[in-house]
Amino acid sequence: MGRAAKPVSLLSAADVAAFLCAHPHFLAENPDLYRALVPPRRVHGEAMADHMAAMLHEERTHAARMTECADGVLAAGRASAGLAARVQEAVLALIAADSAPDCITTAFPALLAIDAASLCTEAPMPGARQVPPGTVAAQLGGRAVVFREGSNADAGILHGEAARLALYEALVHVPGEGPDALIALVTRDAHILDPSQGTGALLFLGRAVAVSLGR
Repeated sequence: MGRAAKPVSLLSAADVAAFLCAHPHFLAENPDLYRALVPPRRVHGEAMADHMAAMLHEERTHAARMTECADGVLAAGRASAGLAARVQEAVLALIAADSAPDCITTAFPALLAIDAASLCTEAPMPGARQVPPGTVAAQLGGRAVVFREGSNADAGILHGEAARLALYEALVHVPGEGPDALIALVTRDAHILDPSQGTGALLFLGRAVAVSLGR
């Protein structure tokens, strides 16, 4: 039987040095460890210089990842704020409109910076797109806002001629009394309708449409 491994707390500097000598590729195969090491104050030879270069490279890679993550968070925040502002403009347009379905179809695309929008209802309504019974519940699956990427079998039912533009879509429940209804928004730009952005704003938009419809 081989000897039992020493607990980490009992390892000496000599044990660590012996392990690294026996496994010369260990640090190269585990570059994350370089971030935990304190670099020597002086460079003694090419091998030491290589280790310092590896440590610097790992630290720079980590810093680049952190910067990219921060940039992504800031971009998401700006996009979310932008969508919220656009939703406010859309709600103002609803207030002034004589017909909510017509406003959604004609004004929402420009105001929300999307390619097309429509009000889908399960009963006849002037200016709205009538969909078969059960469509709204099936599409939303019990959620108030649904984001989807890519074309789907129901794109034509929800978007009509704009179905070919439906690379990204958001479906927003319109609450209240009356036939089930939703707002269908489509765009070719992933940044406009992003699941991490503006869910709260779209919820508010759905409620505003419900009020405009007198639901």
